[in-house]
Amino acid sequence: MPDHRAPSDCPVCGEHLVVTRLGCASCGTELAGIFAPCEFCALPASDLEMLRVFLAARGNLREVEKHLGVSYPTARLRFTGVLQRMGLAPMDESRAEPEASEPSREEILSEVASGALSPAEAARLLS
Repeated sequence: MPDHRAPSDCPVCGEHLVVTRLGCASCGTELAGIFAPCEFCALPASDLEMLRVFLAARGNLREVEKHLGVSYPTARLRFTGVLQRMGLAPMDESRAEPEASEPSREEILSEVASGALSPAEAARLLS
């Protein structure tokens, strides 16, 4: 199975794309129509992994923290980011409940050094 993800937005006008054709890789059968979108399919691999870990931990962020090797505030921020990208949490941080324990700059840099956090994610957290 290819590891390519279908785009979710039109490269011409920017509107959301709809799935109109499905095909079987085994026998070549094709189905055409307008199908409901998969809200998980557009998520990057890191978000899907976060969801898998969260589900395996039965929603316990302390277990997610241990599995990912990050601090609790970082695990919570990552999960909030997934929720935001899925449209399940407000994108405007001023409307979100205040974080009492956001990770410090030192914690973030330490997690980048250990490989638990990507430089891009660290940059986002530090901005």
